[in-house]
Amino acid sequence: MDSMFLTENELAELTGKRRHNAQVKVLRGMGVEHKIRPDGSIVVLRAHAERILGERAPKSKIKAWEPAFH
Repeated sequence: MDSMFLTENELAELTGKRRHNAQVKVLRGMGVEHKIRPDGSIVVLRAHAERILGERAPKSKIKAWEPAFH
């Protein structure tokens, strides 16, 4: 199960930076909403990052009901 938040490694991959202050600058430049915890670590919602970067949720495999005309 995916976490609700990006991991530290995912943040580093997304921003290309390892230091938190450098990551914050990149996130701001990309328009990615984030929060900074009291310990200085960064929190980014996975759903927000996917939406900003254009990732779409997988389509439901359940088709909408349609009448069968014969």
